[in-house]
Amino acid sequence: MTPHHSALELWPAAVSAKAVETDYLILAFTVLTLALTVPVFLAITWFALRYRDGQEADREPSGIRSNLVEISWMLIPFALTLIFFAWGARLFVHSKNPPPDAMVVEAIGRQWMWKFQHPTGQSEINDLHVPINQPVKLRIISQDVIHALYLPAVRMQVAAIPGRTTELWFKAERAGTYHLYCSEYCGTDHSLMEGNVTFMEPGDYQEWLTHGGAQQSGPAAGLAVYNAYGCGTCHNADSPVRAPRLAGLYGRAVRLADGTTRVADDTYLREKILNPNGNRLAEGYKQIMPSYAGKIPDDDLTRLINYLKSDMRAAAGGPAARGATPGDRP
Repeated sequence: MTPHHSALELWPAAVSAKAVETDYLILAFTVLTLALTVPVFLAITWFALRYRDGQEADREPSGIRSNLVEISWMLIPFALTLIFFAWGARLFVHSKNPPPDAMVVEAIGRQWMWKFQHPTGQSEINDLHVPINQPVKLRIISQDVIHALYLPAVRMQVAAIPGRTTELWFKAERAGTYHLYCSEYCGTDHSLMEGNVTFMEPGDYQEWLTHGGAQQSGPAAGLAVYNAYGCGTCHNADSPVRAPRLAGLYGRAVRLADGTTRVADDTYLREKILNPNGNRLAEGYKQIMPSYAGKIPDDDLTRLINYLKSDMRAAAGGPAARGATPGDRP
């Protein structure tokens, strides 16, 4: 989460009726808490000053006692808190029971990215597009550690747990783009595990499925994978780590540490990512790249390779290959 994000504001925008009701619940309970505690603290302050040591005051017991006042002081706050308990319980039960016509979107969390797949097959990385006035159910699972998907705009969050599917649902009623986060500390780049959720008019959503969603299989999706797996930490031109630059690598001859030469084609890139050790080490470099075998799904691996095959600078807007030249040694 970065300082410019609206989630750091006092009150993020609410785009659903349940989000607005949740805000009312929080505000009302805050008012009740203040109404019950502020008089107590004011009285404590008054008595501490009025009857402090050395102050002239009548300290004899007054003899006045009212059981009605004491019982009322206990029962009235208890009854008021029960009202808020029932209110919150109703919201909780509602959040756990999605309507039968809810659109199901599969969500996968892993270090450090979110992947969403729509019912029609389109997938997104770190972004989610959904229609407004349509119940949406997210089925969430983690592929590594515990994460938590947090959508401030609908006041919803739920844990993503390895080996277990969790769910949340919402119905947005206002179009717009808002942030989503991982709200469970999950490792080094936890603060970068974020994205956007875009609530769209139904017609615009169908248009996005037809055109915008299809683009997720292109270089833009590969760039998202490249960033999500932290490839640029070592391979960007401005990285302090001495590692091969990837811009323009595809199709070039790579001289290896054992004196042989390989062409950086699809097979070489796939083998290098899954098992970078052994005879795949580029000449002049140390072996520091970890193996991604069993860590990167096939679809993400394909997107990443397609991105490496593309013009990285054009797809990334510059940052992935900043400062790299075709003459950089792989």
